[in-house]
Amino acid sequence: MVRQSLESPEIFALLYDRHAADIHRYAARRLGDGAADDIAADTFLTAFRVRARFDTTHHSARPWLYGIAANLIGKQRRKELRGLRALARTGRDPVAESWVERADSRVTAQASQAALAGAVAALSGGDRHVLLLVAWADFSYQEVADALSIPIGTVRSRLNRARRKVRTALGDNDPTRVTDVAEAMTHG
Repeated sequence: MVRQSLESPEIFALLYDRHAADIHRYAARRLGDGAADDIAADTFLTAFRVRARFDTTHHSARPWLYGIAANLIGKQRRKELRGLRALARTGRDPVAESWVERADSRVTAQASQAALAGAVAALSGGDRHVLLLVAWADFSYQEVADALSIPIGTVRSRLNRARRKVRTALGDNDPTRVTDVAEAMTHG
């Protein structure tokens, strides 16, 4: 579709229709609904403008689009960090509050949410991008590598380091523990 949109720009709308909701949802989880609207719009505007540079050897534009979104989110890193640090201090998450309150089963997760947010805020930007693409966008290692334009080995090491740091920050130093950090973030 990306290649075809070079000749027929209206085809790009199909790419938007296919991926916009997922990009918006990922951005909302990272930055809140207000910023997600801008990130999603800017992602597709940027993608449309640079579509001639898309590597057509990739079978899907999904990682490419998430890579653009991740870069835009990275530009708002200070705002994200301030929000995570505020959550770590107060235990109240204004970004995720509505989805956290939807189910009684999330009460336990909410109790540990402040510590988890603090641990995620303490990660480097690269480690945080990898962890959140796996946790919130359900990306494979290869999709993360494609999205962030990094080798798959770097994805593995960043994810391992991020999981280890978050577990340590949460007081869980048992590497054999079954519960995954990404799982906790998804349900927390």
